[in-house]
Amino acid sequence: MRAVARATVVAASLALLAGCAADTPKSVDDRIQRAESTLADFRADPEMKWFRDHMKDARGLVIAPKVTRAGFVIGGSGGEALVLVKDKTSGKWGGPAFYNMGTASVGLLAGVDVSEIVILVMTDKAVDAMMSNNFKIGGDASVSAGPVGVGASGTINADMVAFQRSKGVFGGLSLDGALLHPDEGANAAYYGKPASPADILIRHSVSNPAAAPLQQAVTAAAAR
Repeated sequence: MRAVARATVVAASLALLAGCAADTPKSVDDRIQRAESTLADFRADPEMKWFRDHMKDARGLVIAPKVTRAGFVIGGSGGEALVLVKDKTSGKWGGPAFYNMGTASVGLLAGVDVSEIVILVMTDKAVDAMMSNNFKIGGDASVSAGPVGVGASGTINADMVAFQRSKGVFGGLSLDGALLHPDEGANAAYYGKPASPADILIRHSVSNPAAAPLQQAVTAAAAR
């Protein structure tokens, strides 16, 4: 019952956040730029060797440039996220789709208030699950903390592999119970009309040329 209540509060907080401020083309462009910066930080960081080595195997990528402790609810955390997915036929990366992320007291490194989080989406199951309106990490798809360190290695059998980076503190993290909810306002602002994650990431029925630099950065990261 406690877990259900906690998830309900987080979901309500996500909805509340989505309605707090109107998204504009500039505000969503700013989110894209922050995501590009976060990806560049992870690519350049010597501690993120496992992440770099396994980008080529990922079916999708979640980038959350700023996840804040107590971002939505007391004892919880939250932030904005972007999702890109690699097309199985062409191998090209599509997106991004905009999401909000909310958690309830799970996983941020002790003493850290703001983190960058990147998640490698390793399976079709996880990609499909993220097309829903309320995707629960660890419930709808399994998640594991990613290995961190110059010599990090090993095989992980999870649908998603999560990494955290914050103010010189590095680590994998637990995101069990975190919710990803499509940010309808941001998606509409960026693509000029309402668009679901499936429209953006699977059907490719909408596009924005301004996404090219981010797509190219992800392609380059996955080319190792």
